[in-house]
Amino acid sequence: MKKLTLYFLLLLPAIYAKAQDAVSYQLPPKDIADLLLAKPTPAVSIDSKGEWMLLSDRNSYPSVAELAQPELRIAGLRINPANYSLSRGNYINNFTLKNIKTGKSYPVTGLPSPLFAGNISWSPDEKKIAFTHTGAKAVDLYEISVLTQKAVKINKQPLNTVIGQGAAVWVDNTTLLYRTATKPASAAPAKPAVPKGPTVQQNLGKVAPSATYEDLIKTPYDEQLFEFFGTSQLVQNKNGIETPVGKPAINSGVTLSPDKKYILLRTIKKPFSYLVTAQGFPSTVKITDLSGKTVKLLAKLPSSEATPSGYDNTQNIDRAFDWRDDEPATITWAHPLDSGRIKKKVDFHDAVYALSAPFSGQPSELFKTQYRYRGTQWGNAEIALVIEGLRSKQLEKVDRYNTTTQKLEKLYERNTSDAYSDPGNPVTTKNKFGREVILTTDNGTKLLMNNTVGSSPKGDLPFLARFDIASGKNEILWRCSEGYFEYVVDVIDPDKLVLVTRRESQKDVPNYYVKNLVLRMADRPITTFTNPYPQLVGVTKEKIHYKRADGVDLTGDLYLPKGYNKDKDGPLPVLIWAYPREFNSASDAAQVRGSQDKFTIIGGGSPVFFVTQGYAILDNAEMPIVAKDGKKPNDTFVEQLQLNAEAAINKLAEMGVGDRNRIAVGGHSYGSFMTANLLAHTNLFKAGIAESGAYNRTLTPFGFQNEDRTYWDDPKLYYDMSPFSFADKIKTPILLIHGEADDNPGTFPINSERLFAAIKGLGGTVRFVYLPYEAHGYRGKENLLHKLWEINTWLNTYVKNAKPVESASK
Repeated sequence: MKKLTLYFLLLLPAIYAKAQDAVSYQLPPKDIADLLLAKPTPAVSIDSKGEWMLLSDRNSYPSVAELAQPELRIAGLRINPANYSLSRGNYINNFTLKNIKTGKSYPVTGLPSPLFAGNISWSPDEKKIAFTHTGAKAVDLYEISVLTQKAVKINKQPLNTVIGQGAAVWVDNTTLLYRTATKPASAAPAKPAVPKGPTVQQNLGKVAPSATYEDLIKTPYDEQLFEFFGTSQLVQNKNGIETPVGKPAINSGVTLSPDKKYILLRTIKKPFSYLVTAQGFPSTVKITDLSGKTVKLLAKLPSSEATPSGYDNTQNIDRAFDWRDDEPATITWAHPLDSGRIKKKVDFHDAVYALSAPFSGQPSELFKTQYRYRGTQWGNAEIALVIEGLRSKQLEKVDRYNTTTQKLEKLYERNTSDAYSDPGNPVTTKNKFGREVILTTDNGTKLLMNNTVGSSPKGDLPFLARFDIASGKNEILWRCSEGYFEYVVDVIDPDKLVLVTRRESQKDVPNYYVKNLVLRMADRPITTFTNPYPQLVGVTKEKIHYKRADGVDLTGDLYLPKGYNKDKDGPLPVLIWAYPREFNSASDAAQVRGSQDKFTIIGGGSPVFFVTQGYAILDNAEMPIVAKDGKKPNDTFVEQLQLNAEAAINKLAEMGVGDRNRIAVGGHSYGSFMTANLLAHTNLFKAGIAESGAYNRTLTPFGFQNEDRTYWDDPKLYYDMSPFSFADKIKTPILLIHGEADDNPGTFPINSERLFAAIKGLGGTVRFVYLPYEAHGYRGKENLLHKLWEINTWLNTYVKNAKPVESASK
């Protein structure tokens, strides 16, 4: 074995010496491979009474062969042309029901084999559970009986799940509403051997800024395919009998009124856009009865191409159509009072209107919002919570709306980047319509607020609180104990404060418990999941605190190898993994985020794999970009990146665990953008790993991340923030990785292609790995294993045996 290992190590320089190679899939060290392929613990869904729990098993990752199945990429969608579904699903492969009171588990019988399940939904009485099974040729709908634990197929026509959220809607305990395919998938239009003519787009003087979406319609043939696969027939299935609802159409939104008498239907219409995704196509919004007959046409909405650039801007049209959950059949929507331009000086930016059944009268104005309207959480006749805010200013305002007096009063306002000020989300209950509405206590004067993060100076400590509506103050009823990370999953009994919680620690895998805050009985475990990662036993994790040169407090999660002793073993080679975030204040940027007491769960994008190979890992290293001196955060983006990186390196060196001469930096998406910038502007690192990044900001000219200035507003900013502009300065070895089917707006694969060509042409050290069939997040088992081999090899080659850094800046 030692001889084989030595041979492999000697072979590496030869592999890396070649400019290009048809490399076959490689395997990383066994500990890394075993961590990646470990079967994840089941996902959990609990009924509202806390009686039954559905456990859903999933495999770790699909094979590349599964990703390589035929796929259409049109209108911002990725469609499986064989079965009217979206491709690249993350499927469940087994179900188990568990009775929470008795603790007994029951396997669900009657399941397809192999199972590819998704779209789970409980019936109103929670005695049935619906789910879809995506087969090779069709998507089918199944019901599980909770009492018999048996699954049965209930549809006759195959489902169409290409457009819209979810797959089936419960009308009542015996009736489901869903969309079916209208023709066999094999009847899809054939691609013409010769096009009828060129593809032409034009604009006649109308302002129409466009975001950088992937997978758009590009040809008339794409339009045909989108219309074919998007068209569905809405049907109602009652006790196994399917009845058509209306006529076939491209229905992108189907929601039932609380009284189950009406349907809010959004239908996509032509012309299809070549600049925006399907959700931005022209559409009609109407109310129908359950037979599909139109009761009220609410709006004819144009393409979203005309949305003005800049966050918080919107089209000057009605939007946000939704049902009130606290009334039988009342539709609400918003309309801008500033013509959609947030910078327009007006007292109120949005108005919200309502129209009740039979929808024959005139709409009434409910309220106006000071900022941009974001939605309403309904409660009862006396309370609803109205959310408004400004993304550009990181502001969120929550108002109390009294539906009887129609008064809107501010409940609280906060900066969304101020994690400590988050009071949590209201606990809900089902009303007489079966809708989730705000739960009130103490004669309607208080709310229960559940904060599943609970950020604090001591790290994340989730809590349950009682919120006084009059004073706007939170009284903490329970908070996670230090040394653990535990949050409330469900409030089973709000009066007796019986809860279901999910608890974990560094050593304890997440499990679920019943907790009684009134009786203060010992917590009762209801799951017994075991550690899937024995390879990490003995690895230490610590949230470290440090300051950067300008005084901003920073944190990061430090992982050290098992058995490591800094006095005996000395400083280690280091991998720093990060993702920059923008803040409008230094105090918000300095807040502690995350918990050192979480159990480490390894995903395919985690850097923690490499702690098994003798590296110190600084994960979630804070990289805040803070607004200074009245400027915007990105005005000093590069300078602040350097401050953040220097502070992290200095801390690790001061602790004696990190060798400042053997440090790599890496990240995914915006983290890879950060990585390339650090390598272009500093000599702090020995290597970089950049996954699926954007490196030339002129390719995203109408804004990126949280930057809403366009290229034409500030071309110098776009140039200075683009590491491609400074490719001649990137002399530190950089490993570029990209999925060849990246679906994320802005991170087109051409970014990595061009940066590789530039660094190569300028004599830098660079390797470019193109992962077949991968989107922005990598999923293929073979691809992930190979990616980990690439990173491990890169780190071993350029970091473990690196020479000392000559200087700290370029």
